Amino acid sequence: MFDELSARFEDAVKGLRGENQINEDNVDIALKQVRRALLEADVSLSVVKEFVEQVRQKAIGAEVVRGVKPGEKFIEVVHKELVEVMGGSNAPLADSTKKPSVILMAGLQGAGKTTATAKLGLHLKEKGQRTLLVAADVYRPAAIDQLNTLGKQIELEVFSLGQDLKPEEIAASGLAKAKEENFDTLIVDTAGRLQIDEDMMDEMVRIRAAVNPDEVLLVVDSMIGQEAADLTRAFHEKVGITGAVLTKLDGDSRGGAALSIRQVSGQPIKFIGTGEKVEALQPFHPERMAGRILGMGDVLTLVEKAQKEVEIADAEQMQRKFQEATFDFSDFVKQMRLIKRMGSLGGLMKMIPGMNKIDDGMLKSGEEQLKRIEAMIGSMTNAERTQPELLAAQPSRRRRVALGSGHTPAEMDKVLSDFQKMRGLMKQMSSGGGLPGMGGLPGLGGTGGMPQGGGGSVRAPKRQRPHKKKKGFGDL
Repeated sequence: MFDELSARFEDAVKGLRGENQINEDNVDIALKQVRRALLEADVSLSVVKEFVEQVRQKAIGAEVVRGVKPGEKFIEVVHKELVEVMGGSNAPLADSTKKPSVILMAGLQGAGKTTATAKLGLHLKEKGQRTLLVAADVYRPAAIDQLNTLGKQIELEVFSLGQDLKPEEIAASGLAKAKEENFDTLIVDTAGRLQIDEDMMDEMVRIRAAVNPDEVLLVVDSMIGQEAADLTRAFHEKVGITGAVLTKLDGDSRGGAALSIRQVSGQPIKFIGTGEKVEALQPFHPERMAGRILGMGDVLTLVEKAQKEVEIADAEQMQRKFQEATFDFSDFVKQMRLIKRMGSLGGLMKMIPGMNKIDDGMLKSGEEQLKRIEAMIGSMTNAERTQPELLAAQPSRRRRVALGSGHTPAEMDKVLSDFQKMRGLMKQMSSGGGLPGMGGLPGLGGTGGMPQGGGGSVRAPKRQRPHKKKKGFGDL
């Protein structure tokens, strides 16, 4: 996400390197790059003009203290302004005093409105709220079926009355049911259109009047770029939105919509969709997003993802295994599956500060390597997975595992060698903490020492003196 925008901002900062202070000349040069970056990211022109002017004023007036480089100060100013443009801070859903709280989902066809409805329902369910989903899209073929399917997947009830009634009647009936059965929240999925038209807007107004929502969330496809500004403005003027859900952000490298919505409507982005899975919905934090755009990473979101997936007991058990150097191949598989549940390897890596420059080719190679390692582990016996020393001591076992997984003995030797190195590293790092239950990210060299494929050989360990531990395969 935001790869191109991040690269452009980096180019802008490069122009300030070697400068002793910030002045009008070098700031103007840097801001030309920033302006170009924002326009290429499909940010609305009016937003670009205001943003650039604000940064210019604050950068020129900024005091650069001793030890702080002008480029670093410029980044600080840009970061603060990005945060302000995107809303300043996280904006939670309205805290309604009535039951049920009503959320109305609006937007164009193809924005991911129905999926976003289910994602939001799951999010509220995980917060302990009993939520009812209402299928009020009577126009799009299979829209009701889609919401029913998603509802079953996340174990949430879906209310529908077919396609014969008007959407506002369905929404009103859903509200009556939610009140009668004491639901905490009602989320109404409405129909989209291929374009903004009066009939669509009038229908949304009628639905709004029927359910009197606490929130009207505009679902915006992040790929539409500058059109986001016009869409947001049209919906806000006619219907009155209270916030936005930005979808498909995992597939957008431009990010223009994220920087335009708040500025145009005055309403915050409340959630972002970061993948196809129904779990891939995150509350929107402007400060974290600004950090991602500027290549600073997003450790807080990464930690939250890990905490969501890892039980405390599992994390403590894994920590003990790191400390005792008893981490085995079965644990390794658990780690890989954990990472898969959290999202793509590329997305996770780019949340780590300094890792945003890893190219897509390397990330793809890392993911392919993970599959190869998992195949090798799948060819091991239970005893070999839990006792890697058996593989270290017996070349015949390594050859059997390699052939059974479709790899060469040399590749298997290298995986085993790197696994031992990782064990030693984890033992050293365990006292320093880290992400819950995570001992590093597999498949990429220099990111935790996880196994890499390739050549190499394994030798049986030499006899060890009683008083001295040796970090060889004998200690696996």
